[in-house]
Amino acid sequence: MFSYQFDWSVVTSGQYFEWLVSGLKITLELSVWSIIFSFLLGLIIAVMRMSNVRPILWFSHAYLEFFRNTPLLVQIFFWYFGSYQILPKAINDWLNSVNFEFAAAVIALTIYTSAFIAEDIRSGVRSIPKEQMEAARSSGFSYLRSMRYIILPQAVRLTIPPLINQFLNVTKNSSLAMTIGVAEITYQARQVESYTFKGFESFTAATLVYLGLSLVIAGLMTLYNRRVLSPMMGGK
Repeated sequence: MFSYQFDWSVVTSGQYFEWLVSGLKITLELSVWSIIFSFLLGLIIAVMRMSNVRPILWFSHAYLEFFRNTPLLVQIFFWYFGSYQILPKAINDWLNSVNFEFAAAVIALTIYTSAFIAEDIRSGVRSIPKEQMEAARSSGFSYLRSMRYIILPQAVRLTIPPLINQFLNVTKNSSLAMTIGVAEITYQARQVESYTFKGFESFTAATLVYLGLSLVIAGLMTLYNRRVLSPMMGGK
């Protein structure tokens, strides 16, 4: 009868542990940059989606439909293999000088996630009574200033739960970056498995890392909501 010999030392000490720690650092960097950029881009697309200017409205609608309805893995390959045909040469040269694989993964994760964040924010904006926008405009605020100072702060607070889900998805989806050679935690777990044939131990370690990151992100967002946004909005 086959008996598997567990050896947790491969993921708790030595060179293989260092590989996993290195992968964790890359995962954190990839997730943080993608979360920041996807939120900012999603905010812009949400505002464009509510514009009365038809070309802007059409562009934002096409953006959402295209990137929400194509698989993330395909988009990662699209930016990895197709950036030379799409982006200016100067940008490609700069990406190559820093870390092209990492940059391609950030671009794909940012664009993909921003499409979902935009719809979450738009739903939050639509839940704000329209009288608030009318009052802001009648007070002399422009559309953009009304959105910036009055509508969006309230909408973002209302969309904290779905935003937490999107940020968690970014962290978990970052594992797909291994397909283009980004040495994040899943990539390193696979490397450990290849060298030691201890797949259960290595991928258990990677699973626990993702679980820990998800719990930390959820906790931080909840704390931010309670300590910062709720007092700003007059909540308890």
